[in-house]
Amino acid sequence: MIEARHLTKRHGASVAVDDVSFTVAPGTVTGFLGPNGAGKSTIMRMIVGLARPTSGTVTIDGRRYAGSPAPLQQVGALLDAGAVHPGRTARNHLRTIARTHGIPDRRVDEVISLTGLESVARRRAGAFSLGMGQRLGIATALLGDPDTLVLDEPVNGLDPEGVIWVRQLCRHLASEGRAVLLSSHLMSEMAQTADHLIVLGRGRVIADASVADVLARAGGGTVAVRTDAVDRLADFVRPMGATVTYLAADRIEISGLDADEIALAASRIGVTLFELTPQRASLEAAFLGLTEDSVEYRSGSAGRA
Repeated sequence: MIEARHLTKRHGASVAVDDVSFTVAPGTVTGFLGPNGAGKSTIMRMIVGLARPTSGTVTIDGRRYAGSPAPLQQVGALLDAGAVHPGRTARNHLRTIARTHGIPDRRVDEVISLTGLESVARRRAGAFSLGMGQRLGIATALLGDPDTLVLDEPVNGLDPEGVIWVRQLCRHLASEGRAVLLSSHLMSEMAQTADHLIVLGRGRVIADASVADVLARAGGGTVAVRTDAVDRLADFVRPMGATVTYLAADRIEISGLDADEIALAASRIGVTLFELTPQRASLEAAFLGLTEDSVEYRSGSAGRA
């Protein structure tokens, strides 16, 4: 379990992390989200002792990571997949790290197999593609069979099969009771992988809730309805507080009422429904809504240069 309490990190007059507190619980995949410059990478570095907080604390299972007698067995971290000597083979890289903790070579072979690196295990890391580099970084994080994983953008450079593999791996690790902190800019993937979300904006926590709660708070929930009596249904539900948008001759979108209320209304006036589909806000839309005031770098509108 990771516990951050009032974490603050200043660089001179600039505040990168501002009084941040959160918990990453065992048995869950916690998504770590935020615009560029929100403080995610700084916090991940503070978790594993690569950056020192100006104030506040962060502990793993009640102790500071730097004070762990066997840090690889406590936390597996992927913060920079490129942090590998380019002249070493993947297997020798893993063996070198394993020997710092007395980890046997058979575990090196296990993580090579687990991450799909068998065919390139004797190839120098400097010749790896970005995706293979990511797999080697994940293998390194798993080397000590840790109870806590900290993974910063692990799907960068992976093909669709690799992205799905990372999703399944994170879900499996959480199912074993491990705590997984995962950052990614792929909102659709995060929606399928994470149980809980911590969203940062300008160094502060702006959301700390389950994925379902974040989506529910985003609002925008509408219900798509198809019927051969759209006008009758629309006229009936508007006085109930509904807003109706016409999509086609036989299809409307209703907001302000949930699917059960619409179904009940239709039955009262004898209208047959051919479709009744709740439309929830996407995680991408929810994220953009949460962080719209926290984006440090904005793109210009498309147009002629």
